[in-house]
Amino acid sequence: MLSFGLLPNNFQWLIKHCPVFPINGSKVRVITEPNEFYSELISKASKARNRISLSSLYLGTGKLEENLVSTLLNRAAECQDLKIHWLLDFTRGSRGVHNSRTMLQPLIASHPQTCSVSLYHTPNLRGFLKWLIPQRWNEVIGLQHMKLYVFDDSLIMSGANLSNDYFTNRQDRYVAIENCPALADFYHRLIGAVSRYSLQLHEDNSTNMLPDVNVHPFLGDYAKYCMAMKQSVEKMWNEECEKNLTRLRQINQVTEGSSLNHGDPVNNSSTKSADSSVAELDTLVFPTVELGPFNLVNDSLVTNLLFESAEDHAKIQLASGYFNLTEEYKNCILEKSKANFGILMAHPTANGFLGAHGVAGGIPAAYTLIAKRFFNKIQQNNIQRVELFEYQRPKWTFHGKGLWYYKPDQSLPFLTMIGSPNFGRRSVNRDLESQLVIMTSNHPLQTALHGEQHHLYSSANLVTRQTFTQADRLVPYWVRFVIPVVKLFM
Repeated sequence: MLSFGLLPNNFQWLIKHCPVFPINGSKVRVITEPNEFYSELISKASKARNRISLSSLYLGTGKLEENLVSTLLNRAAECQDLKIHWLLDFTRGSRGVHNSRTMLQPLIASHPQTCSVSLYHTPNLRGFLKWLIPQRWNEVIGLQHMKLYVFDDSLIMSGANLSNDYFTNRQDRYVAIENCPALADFYHRLIGAVSRYSLQLHEDNSTNMLPDVNVHPFLGDYAKYCMAMKQSVEKMWNEECEKNLTRLRQINQVTEGSSLNHGDPVNNSSTKSADSSVAELDTLVFPTVELGPFNLVNDSLVTNLLFESAEDHAKIQLASGYFNLTEEYKNCILEKSKANFGILMAHPTANGFLGAHGVAGGIPAAYTLIAKRFFNKIQQNNIQRVELFEYQRPKWTFHGKGLWYYKPDQSLPFLTMIGSPNFGRRSVNRDLESQLVIMTSNHPLQTALHGEQHHLYSSANLVTRQTFTQADRLVPYWVRFVIPVVKLFM
């Protein structure tokens, strides 16, 4: 087992860049199916007693989403002290006449003292640009993309949004981490830090900033708004990082002379842990954040360092629902990293934009062109340690993201990254993102993570030279023409 005081040398840098939360691996549950994800949301929403903090791109408008809202309404009526807060994206949540905002107005109207909705609006969509770009397309400028679901002291981390497809036949990834107050507090605070400088929704569907906030994302001074948001998030982030030494010290006192025996020991300074006894401590959780518009680039730094730090012959299985690696990621994978890579992406028939009207209908072809160029680079440089796979499953789309890290000669993963980033340009530059680095020596958890990885890759085919010569993979000329610009927003 790992010693908490003796992390593998090639991963010691994690302590410098992220807050650390030692937990027991038995508290982490891997969810593999969308309907299980939905059931977990309903179950936790119906039992929460103190707080529910939900961060997503948007909330859909179908029957399943109505049931989720009804569950929250009922629970709010049952528990008068229950605080419910939503953080969604303004542009995506405002699309159409019936949208996320109208879905949540009954919740605000029924429980105005305990239920609230915040709508993040990127500061980069303003002035003439905001007037010019129509709904749907204005979302390319930047979004609130974090998928964080906090229920009391438990967390569901995912890349999935809250809408019908993500509850039925759009494959993503999900982990539930139970009864870990410190980790739940962290994400509750992160949602709050972003929400403070977001627009607040009212029951008449109007929005405004909080009364004591004197900046605005698109009507006020750009630099002042960006500074306020950055300082809000940085403050809570730095406060959590400062607790690392205390957590390390207390864990080492418990586990001195033994290997990483994990429980859920160290919480906030109040140590309100639900399990601070000498339980086994075998798992470390490191949150990452990426707020490109505000120059907070922690997640991309961690990802690049992970690629560069991988041991020779380690295996990294990486997934991206929308494959458009940054130049830095491509450089790390192809030139700097010593690991073997299996990269999973969506086949055009599993792309969420398949069949879209107008220009959006060309997006699957654009991703095909990006993948083809990356594949050609692998072939031209004779890089045999990097392979590409395409997820294809009848009547399903693919939205999964993250990675699984296998040490050399090990059959089970030692580490996973899971959350909202797609490792693409917009994840780094335009959107708000977060994910978890989960490092574990817990055998049942490792087995579950390996099963998840195998489950996803079992619906995939290896990409070969013949893949891009098939008639249905030909890229229209107009897509080739616009791709140099379009890929900056993908």
